[in-house]
This record gives sequence, structure tokens and C-alpha cells, in this order.
Amino acid sequence: MSILVVGSIALDTVATPFGEAEEALGGAAVYFSYAASFFNEVRLVGVVGEDFPEEHLELLAGRNIDLAGLEKAPGATFRWKGRYDFDLNEAHTLDTQLNVFETFAPSIPDSFKDSEFVFLANIQPGLQLDVAKQVTAPKVIACDTMNFWIEGAYDQLLETLGSVDILIINDAETRELAREPSLVRAARKIMGWGPKTLVVKRGEYGVLMFHGDTVFSAPAYPLEDVFDPTGAGDTFAGGFMGYLSAADDINDATIRQAIVFGSTLASFNVEDFSLNRMKEISMQDILDRFTEFKLLSHFEEIKP
Repeated sequence: MSILVVGSIALDTVATPFGEAEEALGGAAVYFSYAASFFNEVRLVGVVGEDFPEEHLELLAGRNIDLAGLEKAPGATFRWKGRYDFDLNEAHTLDTQLNVFETFAPSIPDSFKDSEFVFLANIQPGLQLDVAKQVTAPKVIACDTMNFWIEGAYDQLLETLGSVDILIINDAETRELAREPSLVRAARKIMGWGPKTLVVKRGEYGVLMFHGDTVFSAPAYPLEDVFDPTGAGDTFAGGFMGYLSAADDINDATIRQAIVFGSTLASFNVEDFSLNRMKEISMQDILDRFTEFKLLSHFEEIKP
């Protein structure tokens, strides 16, 4: 089952205590697409400028990513420049140039409108809702958002959530969105607005998932080397949605498995800049680390 993703495509300049990358391929839709492509065909909708390197298009097209929805507009590609200190959970934005992304209005090609799995990456909530209305028979619509939209487009975001099955956000955004200090109370409140499942990203502390009356916690993978956390959340979402689409059976068990696959892909992503590490791994590498994830939190029952 094909996956539709709508979001940003960027050229990132990133510095961490362990190195730096200049004009590297990035953007939410890129990280999501690459991760999801390990499991299924991806249909990407986004915009780039006339300066976007052809080699990046060739890389994406070679990953079973359909670029029929990629618009090349007059002007420059979206650029982000940031820095991380030793606290890699916090990005310091040094410069943002929206360029062609500033006027991006997603138009879904007719050949993409039958997509059954849809991911609305972090864009303006009104645009997310417009995309949701353009697809004809989605099985699952998932979305991401951020504090900028929570603070500046709150009512519009709540309207969008009414059309969403799964919301994937971090713990601070969860509390801010629900205006509740408790993650559990916040989750219940948000799920009352539409999403059946809330996935809360907690960085180095792993992931919490709320689905119906169940709560699931997955740890973060313990890594010796973390070079660049840029795109980790979108890579997680790509692995998560990629596996769900391949399983094509949405239940508590497959959602839990999808969370671990998402965490697995994200753990590879942070081991190098841009997609450098992701380009090196195979499906067998992913399956091996998935098994290691399972062992991280396995324990035996107490015998009576």
C-alpha cells in the first residue's frame, strides 16, 4: 500500500560538537520518505527551487519514492541552518530561509489521491486539512505539528485533528497542545479531539504511545555515537508509517511494532549527518536492531 507524505524538502547546514555538514539534503518529507521506503512505495509531495541538486532527486527516485508530486518552482530551495551543543535534544536555529516553501500550497496529483496511508508532516494546519480533504479513501491519516502552530494557529490545528487518526508529537508539544501538565491527562484530552492514537516522542527517553485504553512505552536505543539528531523525529515517523502500511492491519500489536521500527530507523539516522548513515544500512540491519530493541525491555514473569 502506497504512502503519501506532504512536507518540507530542504538544504540544511548543521554543526554539532562532532562535526558539521553544509547544504546537506534534509527536510521532513525527505527523512520520512527515505525511512518509509524500506517498507513500501512512497509518494512525495513537496516543493524545491531551481537550485536543488539533481543528485538528490536521483537518490530519492532510486529509493522507490514517486516524485510525481514534487514541484520545482522559480527561486531558491528552503534552507535551515542550526547548531547543537552537547545537549543534542535542543536545536539552536541560526537561520531560516523559507524561499519557495513560503508559498507552498500542496496539490495532490490524481494518481496519488487513492493513497491509503497519509502522513501530514509539519506544515501549516490549514494546508494539512486541505491535503486530508484531497485524498479519497485513506485508511490512516497521521500528522505532526510543532509549538509554532500550537501557539499561532490553535483553533485551526484542532479542526485538523478532527480528521487525523494518529498524532505524532513530542512531550512538550503534547502538554502545550492539551494545556495539561500530565502527559496521561493530556493524551486523553487530545484523543477526545479526534486522533485514535497519540505517539509522544521523548528524545533520549524513548516513546510513549496511547491507543484506546492502552499505554505502551518503548526505550531509546543506547548509542555510543550520536552525531546529528536532525530529522530523527521525521525518520521515526517514516519507519512507523512504513511498517504500518506494510502490515496493513491496524491494531494495538502492529502499532507497538511500528513504534519500535520507527525508533530503530531513528537510531540509525542520528549516527551521521543528513542521510549518510541511512544510505549504508540494509533491511537486515534494521531487523537485527529491531531484535535488540526487543531485548532492551524484555523481562521474565515472576513464577508463583
